[in-house]
Amino acid sequence: MADKDAHLSGGQARCPGTGWHDLMAQDSRTPPASLTEEHYEYLGSGPIDASRYTSEEFARLERERVWPYVWQFAAREEDIPEPGDYTVFENAGRSYLVCRQDDGSVRAFHNVCLHRGRKLRHEDGATDRFACPFHGFAWNKDGSFEGMPCQWDFQHLAAEEMGLPEAEVASWQGYIFLREEPGGPGLEEFLSPLPDHFARWRHDECTTVIWVAKEVAANWKVTAEAFMEAWHTVVTHPQLLPFTGDCNAAYWNWGDNINVNLVPFGILSPHLDPTGKNQQWIVDEFIKYNGRSADNYDPAGDPFAVTVPDGQTARSALGAAMRRMYTDQTGYDHDHATDAELLDALVYNVFPNFAPWGGFMPNIVYRWRPGKTPDTCLMEVRVLSRVKKGEPIPRGAAMHLLGPDQKWTDAPELGGLGDVFEQDMENIPWVQEGLHCMKNGKIRLADYQEIRIRQFHRTLDRYISGELGRGK
Repeated sequence: MADKDAHLSGGQARCPGTGWHDLMAQDSRTPPASLTEEHYEYLGSGPIDASRYTSEEFARLERERVWPYVWQFAAREEDIPEPGDYTVFENAGRSYLVCRQDDGSVRAFHNVCLHRGRKLRHEDGATDRFACPFHGFAWNKDGSFEGMPCQWDFQHLAAEEMGLPEAEVASWQGYIFLREEPGGPGLEEFLSPLPDHFARWRHDECTTVIWVAKEVAANWKVTAEAFMEAWHTVVTHPQLLPFTGDCNAAYWNWGDNINVNLVPFGILSPHLDPTGKNQQWIVDEFIKYNGRSADNYDPAGDPFAVTVPDGQTARSALGAAMRRMYTDQTGYDHDHATDAELLDALVYNVFPNFAPWGGFMPNIVYRWRPGKTPDTCLMEVRVLSRVKKGEPIPRGAAMHLLGPDQKWTDAPELGGLGDVFEQDMENIPWVQEGLHCMKNGKIRLADYQEIRIRQFHRTLDRYISGELGRGK
């Protein structure tokens, strides 16, 4: 098949039209370097073996060689604000008690009684001691052993040897991470360049206002990868095309752990015929998508209900409206904020399963955790919102766990996001089934728009092989 871009080397092809760098040059504010300095590494065009999504042997290798050696997003600071508050974090066959101490620090202990192995807790709460419901072995909230009934029968156990095993803990921008095995890069090194990029966006001034989770009938990697590229929008989310530059998005990657998909909003998808579609049409379609097309809709006071002035773009008009709204809502001056930071999906991924959105709007945060079999996982969606300047950060929203037969739309707090996630669910479980019955067993990826998936698997392979992890 002839290809007009056949002369381009791997990873050089880009969708025609207005690209990310063009939008940054047109932005009404000067963008930070994090949005202008492209960092793309071509990683080859070879296929990926489908068995890594379906094989129990591969899942075992992940449990043994990956999860113990990576920093895992375990909680937010606002989940456990007071001394004695704890949350149960479970992933990949391990269970932890992530507990706030009297001095304000956070520690993470393995959530297993050292007598006969019962889990100490299975729900979040607050306590000064963790007593096993089976026989009463008890530990203080700092993990030190308190005692047990019938101590006369355990003279062979020394209290100083009975402390709960502990994981490493570190925090960044309100996120609490743990690592089971010590050694290897510190958290900020592991996250680099995320700390530099997110310094503007101050997630530590946010609280969790929405948190919804659902078991998905697919491997955790299949599910995560559905959120690593935007170009499936053309088929899966057609309602977004009037105001989403799906194929004009940017895809950048750094080293082993970090990548980003920068998806512009407020522009017309290149898949749509632009005939008769001016800048005001884009705004009007955006308003309709946000549920503002009902007969009783009153545009007064609606920040999205903007009239695009002559000579301006939908992006700049919407950006100006968002700039005013977020300044009024939070008390922080947003005059420096770019249109991109107020409108766009700046979707970062941290290996292996943490994906925070950047920008100044309420930020989505994804997390995916493997299920009990390679064919299931738990997908979580948090939404962070900035707390008004000078006000204390309130306790975060509790997780709303949907049942296996419920839909994302059964969580009304998600609004239009629930519909988008349900459209994804119309694909993801069928991908998992297809991987099981795939004849050639080979996944073939795009060079540019799916570079995040390729980088993810390269890093995964480096842990599986022992090149990374194990204290390195």
